[in-house]
Amino acid sequence: MPEPGSRPTALEVVEGVDLTGRTCVVTGATSGLGRESARALAATGALVVMTGRTQDALDQAEAWVSSEVDGALTATVTLDLASLRSVRDAAYEIPAIAPEIHVLMNNAGVMFTPFSRTADGFEVQLGTNHLGHFELTRLLTPQLVAAGGARVVILSSGGHVMGDLDYDDPNWERREYDKFVAYGASKTANLLHMVELDSRLQDQGVRAFSVNPGAVATSLARHMSKEDFSSLRKYAAASTAAKGEETDGILDFTMPDQGAATQVWAAVGPELEGRGSAYLEECQVSDDVQPYAVDPDRAARLWELSDRLCGVVRG
Repeated sequence: MPEPGSRPTALEVVEGVDLTGRTCVVTGATSGLGRESARALAATGALVVMTGRTQDALDQAEAWVSSEVDGALTATVTLDLASLRSVRDAAYEIPAIAPEIHVLMNNAGVMFTPFSRTADGFEVQLGTNHLGHFELTRLLTPQLVAAGGARVVILSSGGHVMGDLDYDDPNWERREYDKFVAYGASKTANLLHMVELDSRLQDQGVRAFSVNPGAVATSLARHMSKEDFSSLRKYAAASTAAKGEETDGILDFTMPDQGAATQVWAAVGPELEGRGSAYLEECQVSDDVQPYAVDPDRAARLWELSDRLCGVVRG
């Protein structure tokens, strides 16, 4: 168990953890936090199903994990969260590999993207970060329940403070687009998904957690300009000031192996046994979350909205 507030690596978090015979599914496992999480989970002896948008990237990531972990057990499935057809195809393929899923890590995401829509017409940040994972989790629920004790780890962000979810215009059809607010709304949706998912499935042995990995140096920032980083510093400063803390205005980035530690702890930490619907950061449970992002009534409302939006595509 890492010391609260410390910055261990993901591999340090899994030291002494044995998940032999168990299966973990990691979305966005081809780079960054997902790839580090896949490596750490493979080091426990678990079978790790790695998903990503292209088979070439998956092959490279799988080869890297195998080179890093002796005897790593891995499998790959292509998955594009911006297409519910791809989500359905992946959800059909994964159970053939993993009839029981002990950890589903909803890691993949996009950040601060220019305005665009997914293949199904959703605003791309909400569609990728939340709706794609919502549908994947729904479709894999039988495998999670079959595990007889499973965890769903949903990547959110301290950036949820940038924007609340607009239930009347979730896909930005009637507002001028703000990529920061849209990102915040998608991360708020991740938190609300955790709340309602845990409420619905805890009696069947499935618990849900949401993670703030902090500011991590990954390719997620590829869409950001110099001006965007300035705006991000302003958001961070405002959030810090609201907590009565001081800041030097410098964003404190960590490397991916440390950034992945909390989500890996969420997946394996024995301290979380019997718990759920918790927001985690720096390898500990945190209450540094906006009330609107964990409100049970709003979580139930988002579930209904998400099911309706995805249901239109299901036909």
